[in-house]
Amino acid sequence: MEQVPNFSATQFTFDGKTRDVFVRASSGPAVIVIHEVPGITPQVAAFANRVADAGFAVYLPNLFGVPMKPVSMGYLLSTFARCCISREFHVLAANASSPIVDWLRALARDAHARCGGPGVGAVGMCLTGNFALAMMLNSPTLAPVLSQPSLPMPITSSRKGALHASAEELAAAHQKIDEQGARILGLRFHGDPTCPADRFESLRREFGGAFEGIEIDPKYANPAAPKPPHSVLTNHLIDEAGQPTRAALERTIAFLRERLMPAPGASKSPAA
Repeated sequence: MEQVPNFSATQFTFDGKTRDVFVRASSGPAVIVIHEVPGITPQVAAFANRVADAGFAVYLPNLFGVPMKPVSMGYLLSTFARCCISREFHVLAANASSPIVDWLRALARDAHARCGGPGVGAVGMCLTGNFALAMMLNSPTLAPVLSQPSLPMPITSSRKGALHASAEELAAAHQKIDEQGARILGLRFHGDPTCPADRFESLRREFGGAFEGIEIDPKYANPAAPKPPHSVLTNHLIDEAGQPTRAALERTIAFLRERLMPAPGASKSPAA
């Protein structure tokens, strides 16, 4: 099995499906980092390590691709094509999540049982962006981060604003917002054709003040990364003080802390 720096390799099985999961343990609550296309790249691993450095136990499941293989256009396109024909990813579904979300929910439940805290964080990116929202159903996910959520593929006007989540999944998110203080964070670049502005408008209409959207001018994206700017926390990050993408990274970690880090003296036992 390929290795991810600072992470231990293990496996997790649910409903007959076993996948590799890279874990960096800590005494803090769990955060599931769900990688983007084409896989667990060095940039995704760097982000996962930043979350772990902030005191969280990070679970990095390998859903597709080869861990630590660098990004290239050929690698990206071939991986995306395989996802499009996979039964686990429904890339055009407007009002339902992909089947793989059930496996991610089970991983979140297992991570919460091991790590405790008020709940679990989930950071989805690109094709997996809205998975973090759908995970609020039937799992202890309280802090979903939707980084450039790209499903459903915005090939029609109706899909540009769709959330790749069912009515039941949206209802579960509302319930956790109302009863447990959950919030939702979204990140995107202005003009990103795969994550249209309509999608964030739908999130604002659906969740009101419980949704925090960060939208960045593309001129602040890493110029060495592929165009158009897309990956806020990874490929297009400029990791320098004063840069808007660095501010978005810091806000993501602060958001996870606000939602998941228990107050001094609070119980660390898992929520019911």
